[in-house]
Amino acid sequence: MLHLILAALLLAQSAKDVASGPLREDSDATTEDWITRVLNYMESNPETLEELMTEDYAVTEGDIMLSSDRNAVDSVWPSTRIPFTISPESESRTWGILSAMAMVSRHTCVSFHRRTSETNYLTFVMSKGCASFVGCIGGEQPVFVGPQCTRGNIVHEILHALGFDHEHTRSDRDQYVTVLHRNIMEGKERNFQKAKGQTFGLEYNAASIMHYGGEFFSDNGLPTIVSKEEVMNMGQRKKMTDSDVQRVRLLYSCGTL
Repeated sequence: MLHLILAALLLAQSAKDVASGPLREDSDATTEDWITRVLNYMESNPETLEELMTEDYAVTEGDIMLSSDRNAVDSVWPSTRIPFTISPESESRTWGILSAMAMVSRHTCVSFHRRTSETNYLTFVMSKGCASFVGCIGGEQPVFVGPQCTRGNIVHEILHALGFDHEHTRSDRDQYVTVLHRNIMEGKERNFQKAKGQTFGLEYNAASIMHYGGEFFSDNGLPTIVSKEEVMNMGQRKKMTDSDVQRVRLLYSCGTL
């Protein structure tokens, strides 16, 4: 597993080294430095690992699975009571999964229950990173939970499954953040494209649990996205913000806070 992520993250750096000629003996970009950086990256940015480390599925923006049925994308679940299963290999993550669902349910009308015979349901499965489809795609719908995925990461993926995109892709994002394209891994620029989507009239929130972290898909350890305002916790995965809660309540007609 490590060699795959190493290859992905070191590719851009090695290309730069070749282009610039022989490495200096006192260069800081040693193999040990880069391995440490990779390990830190894996720990800090697990939502990008599925795209970087798997060829089994079509993935964009790090953790969004692409459905073969484009009409299914961004579909709201028909009920606020959502059935789920946990695969046998993911049973060790049961506490984190249940805790994540509890966070989503705490201040919304969306609830989760063990599947009996429902046709459409979420199933939490083990994978390399954290990933999900956006919206209800119908049938058995996987939510991928890798070893590095925290409770907050799982909440993030559940919100994708409920129909929410990344906050940084909002059409009005340039008023609030700056994307530093020069620091983005080659070939991953598309993950920072703006997209059409519902804002529900709510303000942009860089502290949203659905916002990218500052170094997502960085090829050099430098920021790929910075806030124009002072935001200490951009990309946090500790809790749903008030606006995260409000979006769920609005999309699923729960009423306002």
